[in-house]
Amino acid sequence: MSTDYQSLAVKGVQALSPYQPGKPIDELARELGLNPDRIIKLASNENPLGPSPKALAAVRGGLDELCRYPDGNGFDLKQALSARYGVRPSQITLGNGSNDVLEVITRCFADQTSEVVFSQYAFAVYPLVTQAIGATGVSVPARDYGHDLNAMAEAVTGRTKLVFVANPNNPTGTVHGAEAIEAFLDRIPERVLVVLDEAYCEYLQGDGYVDGLSLLERYPNLIVTRTFSKAWGLASLRAGYSVSSPEIANVLNRVRQPFNVDALALAAATAVLDDEQYLQRAREVNAEGMKQLETAFNEMGLEYIPSAGNFIALNVGERAADINQLLLEQGVIVRPIAGYGMPGHLRVSIGLPEENDRFIESLARALDTLSASEPGRGV
Repeated sequence: MSTDYQSLAVKGVQALSPYQPGKPIDELARELGLNPDRIIKLASNENPLGPSPKALAAVRGGLDELCRYPDGNGFDLKQALSARYGVRPSQITLGNGSNDVLEVITRCFADQTSEVVFSQYAFAVYPLVTQAIGATGVSVPARDYGHDLNAMAEAVTGRTKLVFVANPNNPTGTVHGAEAIEAFLDRIPERVLVVLDEAYCEYLQGDGYVDGLSLLERYPNLIVTRTFSKAWGLASLRAGYSVSSPEIANVLNRVRQPFNVDALALAAATAVLDDEQYLQRAREVNAEGMKQLETAFNEMGLEYIPSAGNFIALNVGERAADINQLLLEQGVIVRPIAGYGMPGHLRVSIGLPEENDRFIESLARALDTLSASEPGRGV
């Protein structure tokens, strides 16, 4: 009899389903026989501008040293982050994307006796890493698709070790301002660590938004995580980080793999922090694209969740899977989010103006096709 290797896995892992990333362009081209050059991907919240010229130059400059291990301490990147954000290098923990840091945090501070609090409709990695280590996940019902911070504070018990707050949240795009975040932190016992996931914080503009880094001195139990995958345009290279007290960072660096960020990612991330023009252009393109999609949805009479990120969740109802398939057949990749408990929504990343137009046109055709196929309607 063959061995059931799944049964050999630890209990928390046995019940997990693999994380489902956005469909790659090449995969869709193979599946449907489409020209990959005619496919647009608006599924993974990537920066549509392409990488920064400064990041590209840094990567090219590091190619001759691929035989060498990267700097396991990430000295140059930590210095650049320190200079830009006014934090000490001893507060920084680097990761292979911020996902890596989120997992390290959970492994360091929670175990099978612990509870980890997060919101309904929050980033899928929170319950995934919680379950993987055997901790108990406490999913707090959302309020208007966003974090109900009061309810999350009330969910903290004597067993709670971690609370995850995504601000802005993926996949809903909801966000809380400084006053709400500070009031929430005031209610959390100092023995409970709060992870403020700011993967999309660079897109926040205007007054009232919170900068988690500014709260670290007041709240020693706070950990802020960020990434270079979104506004900074380095999703392929996987570079992220957390900023916390030096004491917490010291714990995280005991578990963090010594070479978890490769040399090219370190070089590109360090360089892009000096490209303010690129960041500003990314913000402008995102703001203009968000208005473009919101205007189209309003004209179509479609509901959506106002978003502070570089994506928007669109409510297309019970036939969301059918609409998604019709979009794929037209070479447009968006993200179904039924796995987040939102089966009627599709998440759409903001693209370049022409990509947004292509999506809008394809969506209109998909809706017309479904409408024409309804009983009592001509086909």
